Amino acid sequence: MNKSLVVVTGGSGFIAIHIINQLLQQGYRVRTTVRSLTKTAIIREMLTNTGITDFTDLEIVIADLTSDENWNNITKGAIYVIDVASPTPKLNFKHKEEMIIPAVEGVRRVLSASRDAGVKRVVLTSAYGAIFAGHSHRTTPYTEKDWSDLNWENIHPYQESKTRAEMAAWRFIKDEGQGLELSVINPVAVMGPVLSAKYSHSNGQIKEFLTGEVKAVPNVDSGYVDVRDVASLHVIAMTNPAAKGERFLATTGETLSMLDVSNILRTAFPAFSTQLPTEILPNETVRLAAETQPSLKMVASLLSVYAETSNEKAKQLLNWYPRSAAESIIATAQSMIDLGIVQIPE
Repeated sequence: MNKSLVVVTGGSGFIAIHIINQLLQQGYRVRTTVRSLTKTAIIREMLTNTGITDFTDLEIVIADLTSDENWNNITKGAIYVIDVASPTPKLNFKHKEEMIIPAVEGVRRVLSASRDAGVKRVVLTSAYGAIFAGHSHRTTPYTEKDWSDLNWENIHPYQESKTRAEMAAWRFIKDEGQGLELSVINPVAVMGPVLSAKYSHSNGQIKEFLTGEVKAVPNVDSGYVDVRDVASLHVIAMTNPAAKGERFLATTGETLSMLDVSNILRTAFPAFSTQLPTEILPNETVRLAAETQPSLKMVASLLSVYAETSNEKAKQLLNWYPRSAAESIIATAQSMIDLGIVQIPE
């Protein structure tokens, strides 16, 4: 049987590893990119933790989004490309271009190489950050029709980089795509099982809650979605004809405050109840802290911001029904306990 080849960029990432797992389970061959082959061991460890024991159909190759080198070889023979990799967000950047330029150029590199190799469709991982920023006085849930306002004075460079990269992708398809198809996935905060001690930024919040590092939380609302559902949405969008030329919000449609997240964990894991935060920080306290701590700048930009989202499009067009936010938050915590990342209090 001639198995179809799918290229997945950024193979050691949280979303990417779950996509690779689902592709291998469904009988595809996967070629995934990493910046260094030292990531090979962690990729195999994570896949082993999903139950994969045979790596015959997995190829791991070196590529960097900031360099043209090797991309044409990587896409050769592939029918689909899932472009998950994104240059790592820098918290201590001097100029926003340090985040924006690599993101935009990286997307163009992958799309150019995909077009030149005769790939049928690229699925790009964008973000909710390309949808919601700069819409003050919002009262209706965000949908795929919304775009972040690049003229908004408080837009965070990470959100700007995601917006500009996705816009560049659609422009490339229109002007230079030569028939290459594109689908885009825009996830909200991604939770779900971590597969090794190397876990994503959004999951760090759960670890900090469980270990008692956070005594009080900012007044920030967010949508949440399980990484397994984000992965399945990518895989569905890869082959479903209805996904051609469309973007999809990956969200459960629920909106939770950080205190809601803490309370979900308290109910599910009573042994941690004394560690979990119970207070909300005043907005002014967070804003003041953000002036001296760059890592809080993004949080400060989200204080008291409306965050309702709709997943109607993915449900209607692709028959995609995600598990609940609570289930994914509980799965994150359980996986951290199981892997010994978090110790149950004595």
